[in-house]
Amino acid sequence: MRTAHRVETVRAAEAELMARLPEGALMQRAAAGLAAACCSLLGRGRVYGARVVVLAGSGDNGGDALHAGARLARRGAGVTAVLLGSRAHEAGLAALRAAGGRIADDPYDVLAAADLVLDGITGIGGRGGLRPEAVPVARAARGSDAVVVAVDLPSGVDADTGEVAGEALRADATITFGTYKPGLLVDPGREYAGALRLVDIGLGLPGAPDLEALQHEDVARLLPEPAAESDKYRRGVVGLVAGSARYPGAAVLAVAGALRGGAGAVRYVGPAADAVVAAHPETLVHSGPPDKAGRVQAWVVGPGLGEGPGSGLAVDQVLASEVPVLVDADGLRALTPEKVRARAAPTLLTPHAGEAAALLGTAREDVEAGRLAAVRELAERYGATVLLKGSTTLVCGPGGTGPVRVNPTGTPWLATAGSGDVLSGLAGSLLAAGLLPADALSAAAYLHGLAARRASGGTSPITATDVATALPEAWHDVVS
Repeated sequence: MRTAHRVETVRAAEAELMARLPEGALMQRAAAGLAAACCSLLGRGRVYGARVVVLAGSGDNGGDALHAGARLARRGAGVTAVLLGSRAHEAGLAALRAAGGRIADDPYDVLAAADLVLDGITGIGGRGGLRPEAVPVARAARGSDAVVVAVDLPSGVDADTGEVAGEALRADATITFGTYKPGLLVDPGREYAGALRLVDIGLGLPGAPDLEALQHEDVARLLPEPAAESDKYRRGVVGLVAGSARYPGAAVLAVAGALRGGAGAVRYVGPAADAVVAAHPETLVHSGPPDKAGRVQAWVVGPGLGEGPGSGLAVDQVLASEVPVLVDADGLRALTPEKVRARAAPTLLTPHAGEAAALLGTAREDVEAGRLAAVRELAERYGATVLLKGSTTLVCGPGGTGPVRVNPTGTPWLATAGSGDVLSGLAGSLLAAGLLPADALSAAAYLHGLAARRASGGTSPITATDVATALPEAWHDVVS
């Protein structure tokens, strides 16, 4: 599992470690790891004679970059520093000069000819985007043919949130120290970070992380596995209230996801029963209402319900049950915080950015710019476990506290009609199979993204049906 910690936690851990180490030792550890990563990026045999430019701000981040530049200079690279900010890190600048590095008179000439640029303009304490004097230099770095390497965090990205308030320097790779920072894993910051590499500097981080990213082995531990005595009812039954005369396909796709999610049976309630049975004859169908359809361990309500008065009624009927309920798509319009908080059983919400904005009474752009804040606020306001869909999918438990999970799988090809219906069915099935709400949403998002990668091959358009079809292979990849 990848974990990320806020700046406050990192600073406290750094201070504790520095108190036990000789002065400057922690910076030297970071610089050694940074220089080694740069050598790897340049390629074997290409360090000697390589043209490296260090963009150095006045803080410790600039010091890390200057010390790394000194190490590269001692290996034969031609290293030039561009000093930005009110002052230069004295020890780092002295080390660079002693190793044969120089200070640029004109930053633009050296950037135009650079093979690698180290971005040490601002560090994890930076806020509000690049300062005006750094913007043209950052643009020149990005406009060159050089590999841009961010030191700990791309300059201009908020370390705690991933927000970019102004201009930032987009990196090809980010070398981060001690622990991942939340802003490296959440968009829009994630898009600026490029490939990530973590350097161990001996940082002991107390307490829970602020962000978690599950990996194969984590998801494998969560997925249900039937025992010898299992039958379809012991494995769990998920109920789906979905579809309408206008959107029967949403019901078909949600059922497709549910059938591949580990539950023993799927009950469908709604007007698209004929289409569902034609596509998935193993589905149990009922004309409704939901409380007459038979026993279930979890409900999914909302995909393709449409905007008619019956949608709100269907949501209210399902919310009246005593089992976990996942509300998606059209069902979200019928929600109020009071309705959700009145339930004793868990409620799960799976909005995209536009739906989240409507639930919060804000603009979609605000949600997309501050995804971490939005998912926490939704979870706190509604008392629900929330999965916020998007370029980085986030899962937050009720109350908005504790670590937020960020899904590391997926592909831009997943932005296709009906893919969210497959996800809601899959998550509901995992919920019915016995997973806790946050685990069901996290595992579903992981498998969903992995299936999309498989279906697209990373390069081809896909449909929601393709994603559903690839789910068994994704499941096999995770558990094998």
